[in-house]
Amino acid sequence: MTALPLAPSANAVRDAMQRLGAIQPGPYRVVSCYLKLEPRDKTRGKYLIKMKNRIREAVAALERQSLERAVRDQVGADLERIRRHFEEPGELPRTRGVALFACRTIGLFDVIPLPHVYRSRLAVEPVPLVRELVALEQEFGTILVAACDRTGARFFEVTAFDVAELPGLRAEATRPGKFHGQRQAKRGGVLAGGYGEHNYHMRIREEKHRHYANVADRIYQIHTQRPLAGLVVAGIGVDAAALAPHLHTYLHDLLLGVVKLNPKRASPAEVHEAALLLRDQRERAWERAHAEAVQEGLGTGWAVNGIQATLKALAKGQVRTLLADGQNDDARIDDAIEEALRQRVQVDVLYDDTARRTVDGLAALLRFRC
Repeated sequence: MTALPLAPSANAVRDAMQRLGAIQPGPYRVVSCYLKLEPRDKTRGKYLIKMKNRIREAVAALERQSLERAVRDQVGADLERIRRHFEEPGELPRTRGVALFACRTIGLFDVIPLPHVYRSRLAVEPVPLVRELVALEQEFGTILVAACDRTGARFFEVTAFDVAELPGLRAEATRPGKFHGQRQAKRGGVLAGGYGEHNYHMRIREEKHRHYANVADRIYQIHTQRPLAGLVVAGIGVDAAALAPHLHTYLHDLLLGVVKLNPKRASPAEVHEAALLLRDQRERAWERAHAEAVQEGLGTGWAVNGIQATLKALAKGQVRTLLADGQNDDARIDDAIEEALRQRVQVDVLYDDTARRTVDGLAALLRFRC
């Protein structure tokens, strides 16, 4: 069994993809399993119920196929091993998803923790289904997390599998002449003095704004060197959002949100989880926007709704964006996702309830009209 760490590096996942991609068809079948492990999936063991259902369906489908007895026994043993694996809570990674590939005949049992899975699915094919692994890294891109306060800033590059801390930035030290308080005297019934305190606080305020402007400039420089897919601002209290007004116009469109993290103490794992959380929230908004686009496109021929209509459009190469109901267990949806990934079509699995109500299992935005 080959199992990657709880937070696999990009290189480790690429090595796994290369190893899986090298497997050629033979007198065996490979079981490919993708399982969502987000909090809602773990509630009352929903993930296990879904996986057992898919295993039961795979066993039934296996009986209908004209495979040699040895191959059916091999697949049956692999499915049973997968079931036992997921029944052990200690075997579950702490990530939001996992991919598992099994084939007893060639000694394959690879477990790959993932930050995201389109939807829980299981397939038995001549070779491993690794297109989702490839698409995951490409679609996730790079999210920059800027954790800052008035004294400095830390920057983290977050990808689908890695967190890398970049060189930080220190704020300018307060210049000499710090206000320590002074006695005020009444002159004509009015308090005199206080100008030193006022000037000191004004200087602190100016230095604070200058610091956040420098942080914003550094973020823009990073973006010009390697385009970002998203930006997260982190801090404590009012400082958490103080950077946002200083961001370049281009960067405002990339801002996923603001999270409360201690800039000095935040660990890479905390940073990664915060970025994933805000990205998930943005995805829910994308789901609603795409669902609305389908509703608008149905009347103009730029969209289709329903499993049959979508599969027909997919077969013609018409689909630009595939929308799939994340709660619908129709096996044709899993096949449609795999075909969409093969065609390098954008896949958007809907979990937002409002978005799901507009889609009849499958829907699609089209490249060219019906």
